[in-house]
This record gives sequence, C-alpha cells and structure tokens, in this order.
Amino acid sequence: MASQEIEALTQALAKLPGLGPRSARRAVLHLLKKREVALSPLLAALTAVKEKLATCATCGNVDTTDPCGVCADPRRDQRALCVVEEVADLWALERSRLFPGRFHVLGGRLSALEGVRPENLSIDALIRRIAAGGIDEVVLATNATLEGHSTAHYIAERIERFPVRVTQLAHGLPVGGELDYLDEGTLAQALRARRPVG
Repeated sequence: MASQEIEALTQALAKLPGLGPRSARRAVLHLLKKREVALSPLLAALTAVKEKLATCATCGNVDTTDPCGVCADPRRDQRALCVVEEVADLWALERSRLFPGRFHVLGGRLSALEGVRPENLSIDALIRRIAAGGIDEVVLATNATLEGHSTAHYIAERIERFPVRVTQLAHGLPVGGELDYLDEGTLAQALRARRPVG
C-alpha cells in the first residue's frame, strides 16, 4: 500500500486530461523509480512555471512573461490577428508554424447550455484591439463545433463595421473536432485555404 503522500500524488495526476487512475499510478511508479532523472527535473520545472506563470494581457496566452513570447516577437505580422477559443488552440496553430501574425484567445466559446455569454469571453478586448487600428485581417479559428461556429458568427457581426478582412479556417476540419487534436498537415491546409466569412 502506498503512503498518503504518494497516493495524493497519484490522485493529482489522475485529474489530468488523458490520465486515469491506472495511468497515473504507472506515472508515479516511474517517477519514484527514476527519481534523479525524472522526478527531480519535473519538480524543478513545475516550481519554475508556478513561480513565473503569467497570462498575457494583450492576447490571453499563458506564458512565463507578459507580454507573451508571441506578442513580444517583433517579427510577427501585426496586421494579421488569429482568434482562437483556448490557449491549446493557439499552441496547436503555432506548431504548424504557418501563421505569421498575432493571436487573441477568447477563453472559451459561446454556449447557451453552459451559460457562456459574450461578456464571459474576451470579445470586448478583441474589439478594442481591432478598433485601435493596424489590423488588416482577422482569422476566426474557432473549433468546428456548433458552439465554435456560433462564436465565429457572433464575432464576425461585431467586427463588420471595421475596415478589416474577416476570414475563417477552411472547411474540411472534422465536424466536432478540436484544433488541439489535429495534426500539423490538417492545420496547415486549413490555414492556407482560409476564406472570407459571409
């Protein structure tokens, strides 16, 4: 039988996405067995992230600096802005290395069933960024779900008064799919084939 501390670690890991109780137990056993090469570096990395974790005030990305590395990068195209639902979606698009612009994380998607309304998302901050000028294109990269499409449609209506080109990722993404689970090839094709909304 494991000690109370080891059991607490197992339960904490089991709460992570993709890890159930058995997988968490195997992970804990591996960490304990490989203390010096696995457990100690993991603890150091977790501590460093915990101490430096910040949410970017500009785009909503999670990083260890504010502004985040994407917003602080002077090589990014400031005229193109990609709107995503979650940080995981931003990271997925960044892995494709095909979008040269900046991002805006909504913090979710509109959902009547879950009680998520426009004021619960960072849509007003997005409008302020667009109203400030300097943006030529807004790419609506919401997930290919009913809620994602509703969110994109709502945003497109809110920003139609601004002189920006509004595009969205090309269809062909799996319906019900989420960006974080797509491979780089699918994301690359979707970014290349984006088209105007409406």
